[in-house]
Amino acid sequence: MVTAVMPTYGRIDIAFERGKGAYLYSTNGEKYLDFATGIATNSLGHAHPHLVKKLQEQAGKLWHVSNLYNIPEQQRFADRLVSHSFADTVFFCNSGAEAMEGALKVARKYHFANGNPEREQVICATGSFHGRTLTTLSAGDNDKYREGFGPRPGGFEHVAFGNLNEMRAAISEKTAAILVEPIQGEGGINPATAEYLQELRKVADEFDALLIFDEVQCGMARSGSLFAYSQADTEPDIMGLAKGIGGGFPVGAVLASEKAAIGMVPGTHGSTYGGNPLAMAAANAVLDVMLEPGFIESVIEKGVYLRKGLNKLSKDHPAVIESIRGTGLMMGLKCLGPNLELMTAFRDQKLLTVVAGDNVLRILPPLNVKIDELDEAIDIMDKVCKTMSS
Repeated sequence: MVTAVMPTYGRIDIAFERGKGAYLYSTNGEKYLDFATGIATNSLGHAHPHLVKKLQEQAGKLWHVSNLYNIPEQQRFADRLVSHSFADTVFFCNSGAEAMEGALKVARKYHFANGNPEREQVICATGSFHGRTLTTLSAGDNDKYREGFGPRPGGFEHVAFGNLNEMRAAISEKTAAILVEPIQGEGGINPATAEYLQELRKVADEFDALLIFDEVQCGMARSGSLFAYSQADTEPDIMGLAKGIGGGFPVGAVLASEKAAIGMVPGTHGSTYGGNPLAMAAANAVLDVMLEPGFIESVIEKGVYLRKGLNKLSKDHPAVIESIRGTGLMMGLKCLGPNLELMTAFRDQKLLTVVAGDNVLRILPPLNVKIDELDEAIDIMDKVCKTMSS
């Protein structure tokens, strides 16, 4: 008999009733160190006082009105994103998949508006993940997720991530855009090199294709900069954001340059809930914290500290951990045994992590994690690895 909640998840048999900072507390009173953060979503941990205050204030005034009317906090958040990114304009939605759907629509509409409706093809990368809608499953590269859902929406081609020769060879008169993640998350914490991203910009410009970056997971300071693309000293035409942008509240965004958004006029796209007052209260509060002096620098410092600890862990336990990947506070352990087994062993010792592709285990602490909490996590990992090595 089917369960009342559709059984689309292989859920772990734990329920949490509250959280505080980097910790979660289960319904049976157990305390866990949360280095999964809702899959890089609880960017400022749990029950951050500024986020709680701003959301409570908004909840007592106005929840939802729809985008039929002006929403002042939406305008404020858009202005702030524009002032701190490449973008000239922002569309708000509710999730990463919606953000990437919107990004793809912007790219195709650009060519339609410029008299080239045949330019619909999007060139994507192997190992990518862009969401679970039918279209974003086609943009992504995981046959397991696509199985059983009928014909795939067309217009997508995949080339090897990081391979510029393959990317250039795939460009044709039908190419609308190039789509990549500056750091692949679901695919196994695979950072693109700065050279690769810079050359993608050149290729896109050469062929009048648009460059789309998916920063749903690696954006919003997770990489050690507000947006990962800035570390490569280059810029996209369109970018999708979600996850950490709302600190746990459902918020997504499509950022675009004025050039790329030429076709996006009234009626071309929409969202009932996107950018509503509650969502914008949460998102503005997150950005308040991230833009505080020293915040990004602290993410960088703690990222360096975490990597040093993980590198030592890998060196001390070569039979368990093959290598370390990532940047900032978006780190991955390339496992020798099954990553699910290591995740379970960590969880048994009250440390939460999350698996990824290529047999990688993601380490995603809150961006405001404390040094002693990083030490606590490393100690737990070391203890587990010693047991698994023996």
